[in-house]
Amino acid sequence: MSCDFMAYRKVCDAQAGPLDGEVLRCSGSLELDWDLDKEELQEAGPSSERTQMQHGDCQRSGCSDPGPDPDPEFIEPIQNSVSVSPHGRFERLQEDPNYISHFTRTTGHKGQRRLHCFIVRYFLAGVGIFVLGILVGWFIHTSSKRPTAPPPESLDLLEELLRGIKADKIDALQKSFSSLAGDSEESRARYLYRQWIGLGLTDVQLYNHTVLLSLPGSTPNTITDRSSHQCFLPHGAPCDQRGPTDLLKQQFSYAAYSAVGSVQGEVVDVQYASVEDLRRAKDSLNLTNQIAVVKLGQAPLLYKLSLLSDFGFRGVLLYIDPCDAPPGRNIWHEAFRVTLNPGGNPSFAGSGGSLTSLLVQPISAFLAKTLLSPPSVEQGADACTLLSMPPNTERKKITVTIGNQMSYKKIYNVVGYLKGRKNPDRHVLVGSRHDSDQGGGTSAIMTQLIAALTEQTKQGWVPDRTTVFCSWGGTALGNIGSYEWGKDNSVVLQSSAVAYVSLNSPVQGTETLQATASPTLLQLTSDIQRRQLLSCIRGGNCPGPNVSSFQLPGDVSFFANELAVPTVEFAFEQTKAESTETTGFLSEAQFSAESPEKLDPLFKFHETIAKMTAEAILRLVSDPVLPFYPLDIVLDVQNKLKDKNVVSPPLLSSASALRDHAAFFQSEAMRPANDPKERDPSHVRMLNDVLRDLEKSFIMPQTPAGVFRNLLYSLPGKTPQFSVLKFSPDVVLHCSVTSKVAKHYSPNKDAFCTSAKNQSLSLILRALRSAERLVGFGLDLFQNYPGATK
Repeated sequence: MSCDFMAYRKVCDAQAGPLDGEVLRCSGSLELDWDLDKEELQEAGPSSERTQMQHGDCQRSGCSDPGPDPDPEFIEPIQNSVSVSPHGRFERLQEDPNYISHFTRTTGHKGQRRLHCFIVRYFLAGVGIFVLGILVGWFIHTSSKRPTAPPPESLDLLEELLRGIKADKIDALQKSFSSLAGDSEESRARYLYRQWIGLGLTDVQLYNHTVLLSLPGSTPNTITDRSSHQCFLPHGAPCDQRGPTDLLKQQFSYAAYSAVGSVQGEVVDVQYASVEDLRRAKDSLNLTNQIAVVKLGQAPLLYKLSLLSDFGFRGVLLYIDPCDAPPGRNIWHEAFRVTLNPGGNPSFAGSGGSLTSLLVQPISAFLAKTLLSPPSVEQGADACTLLSMPPNTERKKITVTIGNQMSYKKIYNVVGYLKGRKNPDRHVLVGSRHDSDQGGGTSAIMTQLIAALTEQTKQGWVPDRTTVFCSWGGTALGNIGSYEWGKDNSVVLQSSAVAYVSLNSPVQGTETLQATASPTLLQLTSDIQRRQLLSCIRGGNCPGPNVSSFQLPGDVSFFANELAVPTVEFAFEQTKAESTETTGFLSEAQFSAESPEKLDPLFKFHETIAKMTAEAILRLVSDPVLPFYPLDIVLDVQNKLKDKNVVSPPLLSSASALRDHAAFFQSEAMRPANDPKERDPSHVRMLNDVLRDLEKSFIMPQTPAGVFRNLLYSLPGKTPQFSVLKFSPDVVLHCSVTSKVAKHYSPNKDAFCTSAKNQSLSLILRALRSAERLVGFGLDLFQNYPGATK
């Protein structure tokens, strides 16, 4: 294949994924036939790596045409639909070392008729041959000295970057951080501050915020059986048998920002606290001031607590059913910690730090079984029988005592900048955490990434955009550090932040490699995961790409919900991918973290996450056109609207119109910008701003507690759907069994429930129309742009 068609190769690859070798097909017709099948979509999109490798091979080989000399009259014309300069093909022909020899012809034939002298005629012919030989020899000599073209710079850079990331380096960094485990958060933050400066970041800042923290009290929280007067600690041990390890367990057996005090009541088994579970309980019991025993999972904890409060409960005991636990982990005697803080500094809530009227306490599965079942009932042979209260069992009366304490403390954020050159005011944020009890290997991975990237800058590389490295404090108690820093800088971040790459919990197990990304970055995330899995750690039987847009706990929350910044996170987990629907919210439980050395002794899993994250950062800070794909957003929206019972014709019509606009925008605006000859800086900057702002259309003003405001993130489940629609049936059922909400909002609860559902549909319709207007504005802008007629 000749280099004559490299411009076509780039354009075609930007639209149809991997090339089939018939590059000229792209120039004939560039109309897109977008398929709604999601699997085909994930295969679509630019394959930059393949294109760069093919281009590099072309340059190294010289791309000479082995065929016969082409006739200029039959050179194929360049199609107008291809956004390539009309002069581009001719200029590339001139660069071909064989071009001169193909089209050089001997001169002097016209003068032969006028020459009558035999000697003069042959003399002139000899001179012509002699001159032609000199010219051909000179050109051959010149072309033979032409240096071989180097491989594409971006491919070389990625290979060099990944070579610099090694497991033993991460291991060494982790050992240095482990030595700080007993130090204060300030000491750990200052250590990172010095490390990052030493690695060459141009600007490193240490921020502190005084915030209200909810911490365990001086005495442990307890659960007392009023009939037997037996007192239990949250993990199930009797209160009078406390051992030296119980002080550590106390740090991981409370609900931060719960109400404090004591509550007495009967135990009520409500399983997962769905509306159906609560309706069944209400049909037979008086739930007012009772104590609910609730399994964690299947829905956000804050959503469950809002329902339990509306149904009249006064106390809540949370536990993880052994059937839902990650494989190989025995949680029978483990309590855990949760936070009721949705994000930020709770001191501004005006409630003294308590964020609920409920007394909430996590307990172990062993204690839950003790409270739900009489001693004569033993666990069955089947280990996966869900815990429940047997029929006709007398409910225990218990007292729950919670003595959490509120105190003002300083938390610290470390923020460092690697400045960009062409667009320094556009930021790619990379976030990790330095919590001593939950940080794991995140600080080590982050520091290794900084070391690898700054090493490339010492070799002369400068990113196009600025990379902002952030290590957050206060993550475990409600992402306080990221929220406070984000709110302080929200005006700047609204326009400067283009993506957030998360390292919240990179290695929680070794069972499954999972990636979570907003629909904007699904294609990039899938490409990275697919390439990394080619050299799978296990050496064979590697799983395929596993990418979803599920909402995740962690510091990603502020940037996804408040700023609508596209996000991506890679992580190894112990939970299998197929059990996500049941276990999707178990990550809200915080156990005493296992050391990275125990989870991953060779640090190979840490190395894999670091390399995948590094590739994502490199693409986001270096690609001239941001690797965002509007059509992925639209297809994700249409997949969530497949339930005909909850959608309306205006919704489907608006989604279809947005799809058409997005397909045209992706082909007519994004595709030309991929050609270096058409890549006007101001044009590309405007294009990237439209891509950056597209997710902002999908931010909801208000959602149920615990549900992301960004519509593009869904709750774990087999069937994708909008979270606000997933809960709409629950709202209707909830209104039919309790009057509290109806009385608060409207004297007519049926009208209220219908209105709630219609309002959710109306907000989705408004989001679709807003996104359509933004894409349409971008198309109009580029059609009227002075350089658009190139």
